[in-house]
Amino acid sequence: MPKKIGLLFAGQGAQAVGMGRDLAEQFPTAADLFQKADDVLERKLSEIAWNGPIEDLTKTSNCQPALFVHGLACLAILRELAGFPIGGAAGLSLGEMTAHAAAGTFDFEKGLRLVQRRGELMDEACEKTSGGMAALIGAEENVVRQLAADEEVDVANINAPGQIVISGELAKVEAAVGVAKEYGIRRATMLNVAGAYHSRLMESAYEKLGAVLQHVPIQPPSFPVISNVTGDEVRTPVEIRRTLQDQVTGTVRWLDCMERLAALGCDFFIELGPGGVLAGLLRRTLKGVDVMSVADVESVRKCADAL
Repeated sequence: MPKKIGLLFAGQGAQAVGMGRDLAEQFPTAADLFQKADDVLERKLSEIAWNGPIEDLTKTSNCQPALFVHGLACLAILRELAGFPIGGAAGLSLGEMTAHAAAGTFDFEKGLRLVQRRGELMDEACEKTSGGMAALIGAEENVVRQLAADEEVDVANINAPGQIVISGELAKVEAAVGVAKEYGIRRATMLNVAGAYHSRLMESAYEKLGAVLQHVPIQPPSFPVISNVTGDEVRTPVEIRRTLQDQVTGTVRWLDCMERLAALGCDFFIELGPGGVLAGLLRRTLKGVDVMSVADVESVRKCADAL
């Protein structure tokens, strides 16, 4: 039996048409969460998650709440099937909101409304700007920060050793990709995204989300939740509001989040969400780590058996 479980919640980009459908068909807990989400949002989020099309599901204002509900549904079913101690949680970008909801920082309805608003504000910022993102493989953080400063773009994500994402005005990100090899970066690839997330181009979303967060009732988390921007636990309502706001334009220090969960004693990790991306990043960061990905009925049962 593992002594401490680390929970990892998926971020935008992990969405897949059909996510959660089989869970809702076989587990009343999941069906109830998706129905509650439809009622709270007063629209059929479940239909978009289960039937697509992918273009609609990929819209920030749809995929963020869909991933939030799906992640919490996966966790609720796991906890029904197997009791286990949670040592801490982290979520990639949007997933940090899901981690907080799992820890009781805010309830499901408040969290869902917050995520919905966050998605809308980020969509608005994308429409007002021409932004892009690129993944840089085989580079140290200090080298990428120099490239970013030279090309006037931002460091969006530090995902794993040698895997960093930059973000900013599309033309400037493309220029940075063009000169990356001159900085000794092995590979630079443009990403298929709607805008420049975690960059200065999200400033309007940052400002408006800060105002929204002031009205969200926030409790201290029931287990450690690691902030994307600090790579450390956040405990007080003031700290939680600040870090959730800062994350919109700040660097996601995912590598630090993984290392912090390990330092807290987490020795078995569960990725909650489609795609398996977080499990892959974790294996690159912590060699030989035990991690399972949970997204559907088969994987949730398999994980429950392992626990």
